Amino acid sequence: MADPRDPRPLIGEPLALDLLNTRWHSAGEQDLLADLDGYGVWLSSAGLADRCPVDEAGLAAARQARAALAEAVGGGGAGELNAVLARGRVRRSLGPDGPQESVETDGPEWLAGWLAADDYLALLRQGAQRIRQCAGAGCVLHFFDTSQNGRRRWCSMAACGNRAKAARHYEKVSGGGPEAKG
Repeated sequence: MADPRDPRPLIGEPLALDLLNTRWHSAGEQDLLADLDGYGVWLSSAGLADRCPVDEAGLAAARQARAALAEAVGGGGAGELNAVLARGRVRRSLGPDGPQESVETDGPEWLAGWLAADDYLALLRQGAQRIRQCAGAGCVLHFFDTSQNGRRRWCSMAACGNRAKAARHYEKVSGGGPEAKG
């Protein structure tokens, strides 16, 4: 459940995209990871507050993971993402109740970023074509398209979708927009 202090316009995407969406545009560029308080809010919204310390080292690692994800999603390569992934691993074992998995990282500061990077790999396995950036003008948010037909275009119909529809309507009724009148 999202932290009520979370100011982001799009919350609840898979962890990898949720980390990417800690940077957005609203009256200028906004960055939830600008300080420790925002990092704590993101950890809370992501359900990681009880697993990750809110400290400078964790914030720096989360920023590094976010940059690596942005590079990978943008088609810039996998080098930085692989560097984040190298900071952790999944340990599998057989316990009294059956198979068990636990995540081990180089330090507690890497857990959130590593989980987000690992989640990106899971999203790729589900369908890389469903990882999308919002088609809204100037919107930098990302989402995982879970629609049945795979045609979702906007981060939110209430925000970017309505703006796009209003712009199309204005263009249609005004005969091509303001430049066509002149």
